[in-house]
Amino acid sequence: MDVKNQTGAQTPIANLYGVGKVKAAAYQKMHIETLADLVRLYPRAYEDRGDIRLLSTAREDGKSAVILTVATAPHLTRLRSHKTFLKFRAYDDSGTCEITYFNQDYLRASFFPGDTFRFWGKVEKSGNHYVMTSPLAEPWTEDIPLPSLVPVYRTTEGLSQKQIALHVSAALQVVLPDLEDVLPESVRTEAGLCTLAYALRQIHAPESIDALARAKRRLTFDELFCFAVGMGLSGGLKQNAALSAPACTVTGLDELKAVLPFALTRAQARVVDEILQDMSRPYPMSRMLVGDVGCGKTVCAAAAIVCAVRSGYQAALMVPTEILARQHYADLCPLFEKLGIRTALLVGADTPARKKAVRESLADSDPAKRPDVVIGTQALLSDGVTFASPALVITDEQHRFGVHQRAVLSGKNGYAHLLAMSATPIPRTLALVLYGDLAISRIDEMPPGRQRVNTYLVGEEYRDRLNAFIRKQVALGGQVYIVCPAVEESEEAPDEVEMDAIGFGDLHPERAPLKAAVTYAAELQAALPDLHVAFVHGKMKTVEKEAAMNDFAAGKTQVLVSTTVIEVGVNVPNATLMIVENAERFGLSQLHQLRGRVGRGSRQSYCVLVSDDHGKTATERLHTMTTTYDGYSIAEQDLAQRGPGDFLAPGNGAIRQSGKVEFKMASLCRDSDVMTEAFTAARLLLDADNTLSSYPKLKEEISYFFSDSMGMLN
Repeated sequence: MDVKNQTGAQTPIANLYGVGKVKAAAYQKMHIETLADLVRLYPRAYEDRGDIRLLSTAREDGKSAVILTVATAPHLTRLRSHKTFLKFRAYDDSGTCEITYFNQDYLRASFFPGDTFRFWGKVEKSGNHYVMTSPLAEPWTEDIPLPSLVPVYRTTEGLSQKQIALHVSAALQVVLPDLEDVLPESVRTEAGLCTLAYALRQIHAPESIDALARAKRRLTFDELFCFAVGMGLSGGLKQNAALSAPACTVTGLDELKAVLPFALTRAQARVVDEILQDMSRPYPMSRMLVGDVGCGKTVCAAAAIVCAVRSGYQAALMVPTEILARQHYADLCPLFEKLGIRTALLVGADTPARKKAVRESLADSDPAKRPDVVIGTQALLSDGVTFASPALVITDEQHRFGVHQRAVLSGKNGYAHLLAMSATPIPRTLALVLYGDLAISRIDEMPPGRQRVNTYLVGEEYRDRLNAFIRKQVALGGQVYIVCPAVEESEEAPDEVEMDAIGFGDLHPERAPLKAAVTYAAELQAALPDLHVAFVHGKMKTVEKEAAMNDFAAGKTQVLVSTTVIEVGVNVPNATLMIVENAERFGLSQLHQLRGRVGRGSRQSYCVLVSDDHGKTATERLHTMTTTYDGYSIAEQDLAQRGPGDFLAPGNGAIRQSGKVEFKMASLCRDSDVMTEAFTAARLLLDADNTLSSYPKLKEEISYFFSDSMGMLN
């Protein structure tokens, strides 16, 4: 588990033989800086090269492993373009295969007639023989068996699968000999778990399916155990009569209703009652409000804010992005002005002078001079931000914030009431695990007039018709979102651990090329030259992102190509079409959130999911989106089919985000038995030692786990 303070594990990745500065820079893009980080780069899938087939029985829908004997000497042909191809024949008992390699002249000396290899690649039929193009070849002998399960890692530009595998193997040799397992021995033996060293060795180089399963169970248990212990240690967020918070008894609800341009739905009224009842008590409210995009969570937050202010206190609303902060400020400030409530904005991009002025005003003891409400980003967490009279903290897009971030904000100047909001409908069982310290309120009713977004699933062959549909929507006065899974072509998809989706026994699936936002925006602009196409992604500077989003919101941009950064973007009622490329790479709940970006105006809106993945699992998942529109139903299916990745680490592919826990192994759906064991063990440990005074290394590990989502080794 913890090798943070051990020299070998903390060796910089650049010091590993064969890495150097260039490859170290590539690893840094994957947030891997030390050998400890590298051995926690878990495979995202496994290729089952132990499933040996004859040429005649090779898979038609993917790669196969075949044992072939070289029949002819390789023949090298040079083309006028200075390209080359190497060709030879090999055979097994069922037929002959023509094997070709392009621009790999050095392989000419690797293949000799009579030599036997295990070839891994796509086998295709051509006339009365078979062909393989650039297969991976490994010398084969009966005496020295080759590994059956070969790991597949997520990669980045400058690092190949083979290089990563070699580097991981070398890192394990350094890390494992001195690895200290900080999971209490009594916990490990009671749960029947293997050692951490065994688990790390087998997860990267499994001897068998059974060994791989044992390794994954151990690593899964570690994550869930650390999570459960960490949640137990974060008791400051729980409703606790020993902690005091301002009792807010002047609701101000009638005056808020008087200035609203609409009536609250029954679901909103119920949720507001739950919130105000909690706030009327003299100890901290800890409540989470969940509901679909567009269901009206913001007005519930406004009711809580008015209650706090009318009771003589201040309120804070924290959101994950500056774009969303400015959106909330633009929406709420005019509403609050009608009630005489002063609102301030605090974001990281503000000038130092402006930030200083806002901070000083928030702490002003004169109620006439200080803001009643502050809306901001994580800038609100900085040490310089204090409140003269805090009573309420609201976090929007809850899944973007961690337990400790909530604790920091709610504990400013003493404990305040906490309301966390999320547009991700969370299954009840998962919510109890993830947010056991919060009461749950649900808005399960959409405001009147909100239209259903018609959803369709199409393949790449519909591209021309899809472009025509884009032009039609714009001609009708609408605007179009197009979401891609990557920023640039060289990137891997920001998936969760693929093992959760396909299982250990499956082959690494063949995948369609990723649509990249930057490249695709240029291609689309060329295909639709009469339209204004722009792009936005999370790697852009804040000013650039805001400019792109504001241009789209203002109607200057007709088509916005984006990564999932728009998942929590501005409200654009004019947007009528959402297209999601490589839709199979997203979880259902995330697709549902993206779909919620359109259909906010009076026009009929559409969502088109584009996927060329014809696998049964992917097809069934995506068809769910075309027939199901209830967010909670989708969330339950997403949890059952894919696991909790979208609830824990949605969309943008980020690995390190301070305060956010990311499970790399655990699936709270599939691993329910392990979860029960881990949570039980955590409770027993905390009952015996609720401060972990006897387990200093474990306590240190818990801190790392919650503050750095790379997990248990750093």
